[in-house]
Amino acid sequence: MDLHQRYPALSDLRAKARKRMPWFVFEYLDSATGDERTQVRNRSQLDAVQLMPSILHGEQDVDLSVDLFGKQYALPFGVSPVGMSGLFWPNAERILARAATQHCIPYGLSTVASRTPEDVSDCIDGNGWFQVYPPRDPDIRADMLKRARDAGFTTLVLTVDVPVASRRERQVRSGLTSPPRLTPRLMTQVARCPVWAMGMARMGMPRMRLIDSYADAVTGLSSTEHAGYLLRTSPDWSYLQALRDAWDGPLVVKGVMDARDVKPLEAAGVDGIWVSNHAGRQFDAAPASIDVLPKIRAQTRLPVIFDSGIEGGLDICRALALGADFVMMGRAWHYALGALGRCGPDHLVDILRRDLVANMGQMGVRRPNELASRRLE
Repeated sequence: MDLHQRYPALSDLRAKARKRMPWFVFEYLDSATGDERTQVRNRSQLDAVQLMPSILHGEQDVDLSVDLFGKQYALPFGVSPVGMSGLFWPNAERILARAATQHCIPYGLSTVASRTPEDVSDCIDGNGWFQVYPPRDPDIRADMLKRARDAGFTTLVLTVDVPVASRRERQVRSGLTSPPRLTPRLMTQVARCPVWAMGMARMGMPRMRLIDSYADAVTGLSSTEHAGYLLRTSPDWSYLQALRDAWDGPLVVKGVMDARDVKPLEAAGVDGIWVSNHAGRQFDAAPASIDVLPKIRAQTRLPVIFDSGIEGGLDICRALALGADFVMMGRAWHYALGALGRCGPDHLVDILRRDLVANMGQMGVRRPNELASRRLE
């Protein structure tokens, strides 16, 4: 079967995943918060970015590699950390970590993933980024960072745009609870998705295993009784400084939307700025991430990472043209898993690579860092 004939774009993978995932799982993955206006803005504002084509460049040898934090990645995009990744597809974290390593792109593991850093340590080979939802207890924080470092994670990502739990109404309407409980309504949905169900039967229902390893000592509760918030705090500038002091590798702050925060972040010693509105999942009055990207780019010479709304290689080109050095995606990889299982991530990489080469060819661009020259003001 030629996958490019049946699934030539991410939208095809999403449509297939919708059929192969239980409805409550797909809604958890696909939904945003509120009326989902921020999610819509992410899409519409990316569509509004125009890039100028260019002619008479002859045969082009496109090089998609990018240097970031002292490491060369083969492609200008990677796998963003996603909470409870293993709910979307059985064993998702290990499958995605292996695929990322195979293609020499970064793999992000969330604190609230269904696997621990140790669970994926044999899959990352220096490509692992660990995303921390900040523990309140300094001893737990120190131990969590040590575990990530010992497991081979090289880059630490502090997410700062989740100070409180968001209200994802569409997710609630699907019947999903936190933590997931298989009610008769949800079991009916599971029964319609036998591949997902058999995989979960083999692996067991996903849990926040990293949180589990600390929750009993702190709260007396396991993560089946809370969503990790009892362990977490809302970080402030002193918390960021404590992380900087504790972590000797690259430190990235994720969820930056206001250019006025950039200089203080530089002064705090961060190594990268991650522009993101959490794909519209946290605050429904936020601007589109692509709209704030140029202003943030203008404030710093640090590497700038971008996410929110990316649906293909052309969107990656748009983000790179407006100032990003690198692009991360979360939902896309899980649509690919839901559609095609283990071979889904490889196919998605191929879709994105081909799309990048085709669009860069139209603009006469050979390297990702040349895309800014094709931006229309």
